[in-house]
Amino acid sequence: MKKFVAAAFMAAAAGLYAIPAAAQEDGLSLEGKTIGVAVVGTQHFWDREAFNGATTTVEELGGTVVPVDGGRDNQVHADNHDVLLNRGVDAVISILGDGAVEPKFEALKNAGIPVFTVDHPSPYSTNNTTSDNYTMGTTIGRYMADAIGGKGKVAVFNAFEESLRICGIRTGLWKYVLQDYPEIEIIQPELAEEFANAPEDARRQTLDLLSQYPEGTIDAIHVGCWDQPAIGIVQALEETGRTEIKVTALDGGPETLEIMAEEGSPFVANVAQQPYLIGATSAENVARYFAGEELLPQTYVDVMPVNGPEEARQAYEDLGYGSLN
Repeated sequence: MKKFVAAAFMAAAAGLYAIPAAAQEDGLSLEGKTIGVAVVGTQHFWDREAFNGATTTVEELGGTVVPVDGGRDNQVHADNHDVLLNRGVDAVISILGDGAVEPKFEALKNAGIPVFTVDHPSPYSTNNTTSDNYTMGTTIGRYMADAIGGKGKVAVFNAFEESLRICGIRTGLWKYVLQDYPEIEIIQPELAEEFANAPEDARRQTLDLLSQYPEGTIDAIHVGCWDQPAIGIVQALEETGRTEIKVTALDGGPETLEIMAEEGSPFVANVAQQPYLIGATSAENVARYFAGEELLPQTYVDVMPVNGPEEARQAYEDLGYGSLN
């Protein structure tokens, strides 16, 4: 994993992510502004890349960053906004989080400090920058249905549909697409992955699932909101010789794209996000706000559908993670 993260950081440094330069060309500046950047955690590549995109862009535009990291504890993340309020920052970029952040956003807004969210729509946010989650959900639904010929039994890891809006959109639209395939059955009960050590947790749960469903009785396993559990799912399929089962997921992280790029991999489809670009775009929107520009409530950043090993290799390169060819 370290080599993939290092490659992404090197790509950013080399200018593959051009948002800061583009913003400067537009005459945007954060000179003299202090911007708080609160991230729920930096353990997961997505969170870390979005955080780096936001902080790097603020600095490129001449601003000063006050960073706070919640360590993947939603309450700590929420309380970190009190730290930023007490520091008297000019604006806050808040990356992810659950409902615990809402009263903190309200307090910041009441203090005249605008909040810019990443992957967290809020009535207190000036702007939320996010992936096109609607495209993610519908695309992966179509890709998965195609991969199994439009029929069969499908298991889904779906721990966060109710707690995180972005997960609800992605999984809800995946299910919506499957309504057009009456011969596809979602196995009940749905599985619920753990965030901590997700690959190993998903591996164990998949082994249990396979013991209940012998060969020929399950056709696909989908991860509804992200793709770290898919690493463990693939491991379990390979351990048991059940690689006829198709795996689909969402996020397009470097590790999972590498697995997809292997010929014959059961991991057949994904939709990659651009987290560095999302964080950078949020920072650019802060600069636009201070320049007096009117912002829409939502800024959607394009995603990259990934269908099969060739597209996985291309996405890996396009996202700046290196080359798998």
